[in-house]
Amino acid sequence: MKVTVGGSLKLAFRPWVEGLEHIPAEGPAILASNHLSFSDSFFLPAVLDRKVTFIAKAEYFNTPGVKGRLTAAFFKGVGQLPVDRSGARGAGEAAIKSGIEVLERGELFGIYPEGTRSPDGRLYRGKPGGLARVALATGAPVIPVAMIDTEKIQPPGKVMPKLMRPGIRIGEPLDFTRYQGMEHDRFVLRAVTDEVMYEIMKLSGQEYVDMYATAMKRQIAEAAKAEKEAGKAAKAEKEAGKAAKAALAQAEKEQAAKEKEQAAGEQAERDRSAERPDGR
Repeated sequence: MKVTVGGSLKLAFRPWVEGLEHIPAEGPAILASNHLSFSDSFFLPAVLDRKVTFIAKAEYFNTPGVKGRLTAAFFKGVGQLPVDRSGARGAGEAAIKSGIEVLERGELFGIYPEGTRSPDGRLYRGKPGGLARVALATGAPVIPVAMIDTEKIQPPGKVMPKLMRPGIRIGEPLDFTRYQGMEHDRFVLRAVTDEVMYEIMKLSGQEYVDMYATAMKRQIAEAAKAEKEAGKAAKAEKEAGKAAKAALAQAEKEQAAKEKEQAAGEQAERDRSAERPDGR
């Protein structure tokens, strides 16, 4: 990955990096990053000397056919681990287990506390289940990471990426060993997650939104659906108005023709009466 994909990314986009000295040369660590783009999982590993393992949905690994096998080989090559997302709770437990296994091997584990990509470039509330539980279960330091401008490279709906320099800002490691053994305390999990998100916010300069990104995506989808339905209703109303106007015009035309015909008949009758000797 570093020779092929990583080298190509660095050559084409020339990402700038700050804080590389905070990445340990060896030993386990958690890289907790904001999530702006699909490319985040490629730019971050590309600028590091060490391998970073992220989790990815299982569909990337079990799609049939030649394309599916190539996709699976690619994601394995860039250090992605498959997680079955068929059940929300099961997916979360699988992600936690995978993260712990990676850290127990003394490697770097990458995770996005927001749980999904930001829908609008802002930083959203972190989900406490994965990041905090993995950190407290392993005692590994959490290194906050901010991806900068990666969402501008290939916005949703754009096929060709825009050549520009994204940035990566790496913060100082956070130590949460004081909470070890408390990975099932929801208040502790929330506190750990919020501390990490605060550090990410300082590094990224993003506006913070105190709600989950998944909830915002639902709101956006519902608003788009409502707007679409309103558009359909407006179009139907417009079409109905046009139909009513056309019907009225047709009725007026028919009435005018009828009146014209009636007037013509009356005129013909007057003409015939005028031609009679008795005027009748």
